Amino acid sequence: MERFEDMAEIRQAQVLGLRLAQVRIRKRLTQQKLADLAGLGLRTVQRLELGKASTQLVGFLKVCRVLGLSSRLEALLPLQEESPLEKLRRKPATRRRVRASRKDSEGNKPWQWGQG
Repeated sequence: MERFEDMAEIRQAQVLGLRLAQVRIRKRLTQQKLADLAGLGLRTVQRLELGKASTQLVGFLKVCRVLGLSSRLEALLPLQEESPLEKLRRKPATRRRVRASRKDSEGNKPWQWGQG
């Protein structure tokens, strides 16, 4: 069986459309009833099930909500963890002194060349 991630986008849309149709049929909904419940036109539902590329993503999401598939979308596109480099860039830079203070914490003058 062909893996989903190896398919071209048009074929992926067709497979997703077929899967949507299967879920709709299992839930005993007509295309018109699904369209009414999702607030879409019948033609939009038909195009989704055919995997037509011109269908808007919002329509797809509405149909997924009506069919109870919205919770599974997270598995389709999981949240990406922030990389260590992105975390470092987001962290505000701490200010540092260019030179050391004139006296150390004990009140002594810092060491200098020529002292002996």
